[in-house]
Amino acid sequence: MVNSNHYSEFRTQSKKGILVIYINQIYGLLKTFWILLFLFIQKFSKFSEVSLNYIYLGIVFVLLFFLVRAFLIFKNFQFKIENNHFILKKGILKKNIIEIPFDRIQNINFKQNIIQQIINVYELNMETAGSAKAEISIKAMSLAHANDLKNAITIFDKSNQKSEVFREEKPLLKIGLLELLKVSLTENHFKSLLLLFALLVGFYQQINQLFESSGNNELVDDFITENTSAIQTSIIVVLIFSILLVLVGVFSSFVRVFLTHFNLTVFIKNDTLEIDQGLTTKKSIVLKKNKVQHITISTNPIKEKLGISFITFTQAESGISKEKQKTIIKIVGCKATQITKIKNLLFPDENLHDFDNNHVDSFYKTRLYLRGFLALLLINIGFFFGFENHTIFWLNSILLPILVFLTELKFKKRTFLFSDELLQINYGTIETHQTFLPFYKIQHVSLTKTIFQERKNVSDVVFQTASGKLKIPCLKDSEALKILNFALYKIETSQQSWM
Repeated sequence: MVNSNHYSEFRTQSKKGILVIYINQIYGLLKTFWILLFLFIQKFSKFSEVSLNYIYLGIVFVLLFFLVRAFLIFKNFQFKIENNHFILKKGILKKNIIEIPFDRIQNINFKQNIIQQIINVYELNMETAGSAKAEISIKAMSLAHANDLKNAITIFDKSNQKSEVFREEKPLLKIGLLELLKVSLTENHFKSLLLLFALLVGFYQQINQLFESSGNNELVDDFITENTSAIQTSIIVVLIFSILLVLVGVFSSFVRVFLTHFNLTVFIKNDTLEIDQGLTTKKSIVLKKNKVQHITISTNPIKEKLGISFITFTQAESGISKEKQKTIIKIVGCKATQITKIKNLLFPDENLHDFDNNHVDSFYKTRLYLRGFLALLLINIGFFFGFENHTIFWLNSILLPILVFLTELKFKKRTFLFSDELLQINYGTIETHQTFLPFYKIQHVSLTKTIFQERKNVSDVVFQTASGKLKIPCLKDSEALKILNFALYKIETSQQSWM
């Protein structure tokens, strides 16, 4: 039984929150100024004793300052529940009061980083769609108090008829280490490689600044020049380098999947999903059915052989804050029966198997080929100016068939179908994606076209939801107009709320 009386008066989080806030501040400081710390250690022997004493005194002052600041943040961070609203007071010099109705809260997440795991406290985060200012993060709560607060908000409905949360004893989905390995092998390794590359670029920029400040920046430039010349003059080196990149991408995918989805467990609770996962940072996400805007079920040939897919749940995004983009929650390693249960929870009595699959116009294929050949042309220009050995152009005999294959595959997968209440949009190239969007979640629908589409009498149908836009490209104008009119009719006659 939920006891919300614990929160009828303003209260603070656990006193351990002072330590969590303090460590977070110190970590942010070190993350910003780690180069200065590195330089200090490097030139430690060159400082005089007097200078070192001043430096130590400055460090002590900074540590004390952030300790006092952490205490004031903790002391002034107070919250309570009143009239089905969550009310928060916070601030040191500038005081803020935030009041959020329960029905505006999209989901409530638990999180534990390494420090929070050591001192046995949980961070509770509340997310809304309306404003970045309504983002609540309580840094330190005991598990009992965090569950109490979460349940008091989760079981809320407009009639307040529910008094207890039901949770299935057996989880809908539980992913072990072997299943995580299968998931990582079927991930988009190119995406993992790009993430790793972005991290390395950021690290290189900081290292380069460090060498420039010490007057040794030519060492980095010479190293890059020598290795670039070696790559340019040998196709074998290019192939070996490519293989190494693939291996690094696979390893990066495994690390990313393992850290993010470790011990992934999914429970069904009334009209919500509870998702627990994470290793270094443990997360527990409560996903409300009515807050989900649309879902996407994704798979690829390897995943199909293993009998698994992954589902992404897209929630409303804030139009006010650029920092807060659409909220996407992902469940990996789902089997067909588990996907069916989740679809039945979100879209009861909706079955699209008896409806016809519709293809887009052939103009879409023409556009794909034009874009593909333009990309291939740019690659060849890069070959010409970047490599002295022009035998590299033989790679076109591989790239051209790949381009044709991927274009035909992408066109073939670009389909859609719909019932009276539900729209399904299919797309993808190597991966296959199926997005399910209830018509009552659509806020606006429109037809758009370029000057090239104008000549061919084709249009794009664009559906605007609270989580962004979904599009069916390149339909004949007559067919696009029928879909537009049907969607507008469903929007105007629907009695269901999109949130």
